[in-house]
Amino acid sequence: QAQLVESGGGLVPAGGSLTLSCAASGRTFGTMAWFRQAPGKEREFVAALRRQGGSTFYEDPVKGRFTISTDNTKNTIFLQMDSLKPEDTAVYHCAAASGRLINTNVGNKSAYGYWGQGTQVTVSS
Repeated sequence: QAQLVESGGGLVPAGGSLTLSCAASGRTFGTMAWFRQAPGKEREFVAALRRQGGSTFYEDPVKGRFTISTDNTKNTIFLQMDSLKPEDTAVYHCAAASGRLINTNVGNKSAYGYWGQGTQVTVSS
């Protein structure tokens, strides 16, 4: 059974850094991503990575501050978060799709069939 398990969340002061990890098991995925959900808000796209070719995609608010990457096995993805801001506070969820999502669909949460339980990131001001 396919499973995604996140880790690495925590409390960090504004301007600090944090690295999230998502370990996938049970199958391989064509596209993996990070979404986040703040209290009272919709779940929003953060970043995505396509397994084949390694293309990466970022939502505008995190460009230049966050970096999505994978390890050599490509079964784990990471989200390196630098220059964190209080508005980055949210539950961060790992998501995965079976296939290679097209560019216009990588930010669509409905395109992902597998989700992790989420990890809390809190940035204090």
